[in-house]
Amino acid sequence: MGNEGYVPLFETKQAQITLAYRILIISMFTSLCLTWIYRATHIPAAGEYGRWAWIGLFASELWLGFHALLSLLLRWNIIYRHTFKDRLSARYKNDLPGVDIFVCTADPAIEPPVLVINTVLSAMAYDYPSEKLSVYLSDDGGSDLTYYAMIEASRFAKHWLPFCRKYKVETRSPAVYFRSNPHPVDGDHNTSLASIKSLYQEMADRIERITGLGRVPDEVRNEHEGFSQWESYISKNDHDTFLKIVIDGRDPEEKDHDGFPLPTLVYLAREKRTHYFHHFKAGSMNALMKFIGMGISSDSADFF
Repeated sequence: MGNEGYVPLFETKQAQITLAYRILIISMFTSLCLTWIYRATHIPAAGEYGRWAWIGLFASELWLGFHALLSLLLRWNIIYRHTFKDRLSARYKNDLPGVDIFVCTADPAIEPPVLVINTVLSAMAYDYPSEKLSVYLSDDGGSDLTYYAMIEASRFAKHWLPFCRKYKVETRSPAVYFRSNPHPVDGDHNTSLASIKSLYQEMADRIERITGLGRVPDEVRNEHEGFSQWESYISKNDHDTFLKIVIDGRDPEEKDHDGFPLPTLVYLAREKRTHYFHHFKAGSMNALMKFIGMGISSDSADFF
């Protein structure tokens, strides 16, 4: 047929309709017809009491019966379509559009950074070509604590993404996944699970320790040039724009520990001033869209 390598994206199966179910449909259809016949043959004569009420009921039963008849006919031969989502990437890998994912936060005291980066990591671990995936964190509080958590997440992602890929993890938020007490399928899985869980706990402990301090220690700031942007920080409602491409997916050197490319990861805290209304999340979304217009983006966007 010339389509030896072709695999369908879905399959159609006919439901197993039992004889008893079809007898039920026939009995309901028969009941409708008998009801219509009775109404049509017993209409009160002209001038007789209740004639118009009877005709109104007859009209209503005709309409409702017609609706029920259509429903019964649709259920006479039911089919189900089962999709194979895993085959979509295999067939259209080179044609899949780029996807931008926006994660929003505003205050590390209300939204702990460790919780925010779990959302970021789950988005980075999407079952989607990494080179076509970009994750943006919009931090409307402009907190260096959240930025520090992003740096930690970028390191952990190099271990977490290969783990999700290898063991087909569906719950891709690390905290939620580990709380679900996953059962290893073999010894190798058990070893990998213990290792990745230990790495996550160490990362979470570092983030929570620094969040508890309320500031990023100087030795950590000196390790990353991105913290120099916070020298002009005044308050969460009065600061310059803080922008940092934590992972540049266009860089061929940005790979996880299995050698696969990493998604683009961007931190953005838009400029805010006390004498200008900042429009809350709408304003932060506008700032992200302007940044996307600079060409660091993909083709479509999702919001969290």
